[in-house]
Amino acid sequence: MAVINASSEDVRTLARLMRAEAEGEGELGMLMVGNVGVNRVLANCLDFVDIRSIPRMVYQTPGGFEATQKGYFYQRARERDIALAQRVINGERFHPATNSLWFFRPGGACPVQWYNQYNSGRYKVHCFFSPTLSNCPSVY
Repeated sequence: MAVINASSEDVRTLARLMRAEAEGEGELGMLMVGNVGVNRVLANCLDFVDIRSIPRMVYQTPGGFEATQKGYFYQRARERDIALAQRVINGERFHPATNSLWFFRPGGACPVQWYNQYNSGRYKVHCFFSPTLSNCPSVY
């Protein structure tokens, strides 16, 4: 059962984001990006107050995703991308993105904190950062 509301167009939009942000990191990397997206829709805290839909989350500015802001959010969603997006919409979570609201690709090691949020781990080239339970209980 879905943990957030999503139309078929919303699922395709999330799938496009997952592909644009992490296609080079394989299916697991794409699923983790999807986790971050779903968490942002669930969160009603920090930078994500009133972000209650996939389109608002994907196109959020400022504070949104590099893919939509720097021009590489142009590829269509393939059937496998759509299936991956549906999995995270249905509530599957993958460590270290389980409760993360942010990720980025550093030039070196992952910092312990990023904008006052703690590093929850790294997968390939991306570092993931999660708020504390007290700062954002809706993603836990």
